[in-house]
Amino acid sequence: MLVLDFSLLALGGGGFVALLHHPRALALLATWLIATPTLALLRPVRSHDPVAALPDRGVMLTLFLVPLVTPMLSAMAERSGVWLLPGGAALRWSGVALSAAGLVLRIASMRQLGSRFSPLAAVQREHALETGGLYGLVRHPGYLGAWICSLGIVLTFGSALTLPLPVLMALAFGRRVAVEERLLEQHFAGEFRAYRSQVGGFLPRIGAVPGTARGPGANP
Repeated sequence: MLVLDFSLLALGGGGFVALLHHPRALALLATWLIATPTLALLRPVRSHDPVAALPDRGVMLTLFLVPLVTPMLSAMAERSGVWLLPGGAALRWSGVALSAAGLVLRIASMRQLGSRFSPLAAVQREHALETGGLYGLVRHPGYLGAWICSLGIVLTFGSALTLPLPVLMALAFGRRVAVEERLLEQHFAGEFRAYRSQVGGFLPRIGAVPGTARGPGANP
């Protein structure tokens, strides 16, 4: 996957030689080089044994394709000079930092869930609810991290032409959350409703005390 990401970014940036002379693109690649094997290690090999699931294939396809093409299209947009955002190098390097921060949040969320992480909207056999940590701040820290990373990539290359891609990703996450939370409510009933009433989906609620709510163990 990392090779594919590198190849697509090179395609968008005008070739491998041009990519090697693009410091911000190289910085992004460095974060991917660290994050990709880390994410792989945090996905232990195990059987998928759901007791309840809801299909969301269209959303899964969107959430696979949009992050895949965002770096390439963003690099193309910068190279073409279309709708460049103000802010210069400061904005673009802040995009690199934002992307890295999103990856860190994504990785930390998966690490907290451990073997309970699932890319599917499903409740596993012997499924438990996660208590505290990141899931005591927001219900979907992993999704938030992935979205922040996507927005950071767009800002790294600094063209408004690809800003609709994070918007599309946010819409897909919204649909995924609706499906996922409907399933969790069916399975955990009042316990999940109480959790949802205390903890925001993507932003912490003012006055919330971290670690006092119970969060869904399946939510990445």
